[in-house]
Amino acid sequence: MNWVSVTLNIIVIINIAVCYFLEHNSEGSVLLSFAARYSLQGWLYFNHSLYYVSSTKNTWNDSREDCLQRGADLVIINSREEQNFIREFKKRTWIGLTDAEKEQTWKWVDGTTLTIRFHTFFVT
Repeated sequence: MNWVSVTLNIIVIINIAVCYFLEHNSEGSVLLSFAARYSLQGWLYFNHSLYYVSSTKNTWNDSREDCLQRGADLVIINSREEQNFIREFKKRTWIGLTDAEKEQTWKWVDGTTLTIRFHTFFVT
């Protein structure tokens, strides 16, 4: 088993969802009033995105469904900064990465294929 496979299997064993949501105005900038409104409902604002951290332990599928019902989805990690932000929760978290379509072919919930060596985000 290679390092990526081991790392991704470890990620899949986690169980609290982090949802993310992003809304833009016509110029593409985040609506800060929108972020302020959602922060009152338990959402966190970081680097132009909103994140919701659930305290309910669920399966990956149930966590994703919870996110979708909130108008969001499981988080897609796009940078080391975003990964570090999520790690600050000090909880086990589900992310939007799955190999459900084809075993060992990892895709994000938006359908894009994993291209960055994800395990590099987890190196301490």
